[in-house]
Amino acid sequence: MAGNIKHGEYITELGTIQSMFKQITAPQVAIGGERDLKGAKFSMGWSYITEPFLMVAESHTHDFDQIIFFLGGDPGKVGEFDAEVEMHLGKDQEKQIINYTSCVYVPAGLYHCPLNVKKVNKPFMFIDITLSPGFSIRPLPPASQRK
Repeated sequence: MAGNIKHGEYITELGTIQSMFKQITAPQVAIGGERDLKGAKFSMGWSYITEPFLMVAESHTHDFDQIIFFLGGDPGKVGEFDAEVEMHLGKDQEKQIINYTSCVYVPAGLYHCPLNVKKVNKPFMFIDITLSPGFSIRPLPPASQRK
């Protein structure tokens, strides 16, 4: 990933990047603790979702906590979420339907995914935060979903 520029020891200018997903066409913002924040246990990716696609195909766990936000795509109306996302959580992989503005806490060790954006009536913001110096995409999405 490229685009971020250090401005002294504590400030990083965020550049934009293109998504690995062909369905995400808007520029993204990403910051990694290891790369950009002196090893901080924090990384974040921000995406603007405009169409359905399978974001993560396989269930998996991480050795760090993850927090995922689903917010309305209009910054003046972030509470207006008009999409449907399926996300499986827990050892039994219970399918959750997210069709409202929400925050999903994924503690270290919790099985989660697949994550499937089923319907997008209005674009929305997807924010993926990890309490880790690295990013959360594990395993990689299917090649047919990537550029």
